Amino acid sequence: MVTLAVGAQAPEFTLPAADGKDFLFKDALAQGPVALAFFKVSCPVCQYAFPLYERLFRVYKNQGVTLVGVSQNTKKDTDSFNNKLGITFPVLLDDTKTYAVSNSYGLTNVPSLFWIAKGGTIKVSSVGWNKKDFEAVSQKMADAGKMPPTLILRPEEKISDFRFG
Repeated sequence: MVTLAVGAQAPEFTLPAADGKDFLFKDALAQGPVALAFFKVSCPVCQYAFPLYERLFRVYKNQGVTLVGVSQNTKKDTDSFNNKLGITFPVLLDDTKTYAVSNSYGLTNVPSLFWIAKGGTIKVSSVGWNKKDFEAVSQKMADAGKMPPTLILRPEEKISDFRFG
């Protein structure tokens, strides 16, 4: 299995969100670009990356972009992860028996982050924590919102350039 690469068409899906509502990918994409961040609660790199993704959400949440997490865990474990790390962006629940959506995106490791343009084409495909890819997604969110980019990662922070998931 190979993670979907830049230029590939993102598979459509519907998943339940942790809040009980259904999330239809095609509906989100009709509103604008979508960032998908796949994770497992036990993954240390996910625990590192998700608070940083939360920063993106807080800055760009009303700018015509959608950021959603896709959990490979139960609702109970996912809710605990979200509460512990302060995650407020929508989180979806992939089927823990089949991982149908994770498999359709060719996941090999988590976290995996995809930036999907409004037409459905993957523009960023990132496995593990990659600071350069994070900054690219931040820039794309700013561009989508037609606003200047916001400094998400502060220079005084010790943020790794790369961590494999």
